[in-house]
Amino acid sequence: MSAPANENRRLLTRLGVAAVAMFGFGFAMVPFYNAICRVTGLRNILQPDAVENTQVDRSRSVVVEFDANLHAMAWHFRPVQRAVEIHPGELVQVAYEVTNTRDEPVTGQAVPSYGPQLAGKHFRKVDCFCFEQQTLAPRETRTMPVVFVIDPGLPQDVRTITLSYTFFEVEGTRAPALREGRT
Repeated sequence: MSAPANENRRLLTRLGVAAVAMFGFGFAMVPFYNAICRVTGLRNILQPDAVENTQVDRSRSVVVEFDANLHAMAWHFRPVQRAVEIHPGELVQVAYEVTNTRDEPVTGQAVPSYGPQLAGKHFRKVDCFCFEQQTLAPRETRTMPVVFVIDPGLPQDVRTITLSYTFFEVEGTRAPALREGRT
């Protein structure tokens, strides 16, 4: 067998091993991600949270501030209210408003974050626009609700929580509309 044929065979073997290793790594990421989420308290942002304690703690109140951010998107995004004062255990509904400033449909996904970080373990979203991707028509404005409960187990020293959403454009969602000739 010639030297180039041997080199090609070795290269093919190496590429095959690399492909199998990458495939295995992809499968290993799922349990690894789940373990990290358990350790850090992160939850699936695409599903409602379980509300375990429905007792309202009227002995204290917490101020929840709302923040809105965009990551490289030509949208306007803001909370309708800047803050609310609530009792832990109380069911609350607030709203965010978003406008697509483009002349074409755009799809985005909102990702929540909390401040202080430990508040995320006690913040239970029952209904949220962040559970699904949002597709806005050209120049469309939409008001989107967030329904939540602050778990009464929130530490007593936490008196203010910031709920922040960042919208990211979902890649690859504009191409079909452009291929069909819509703008």
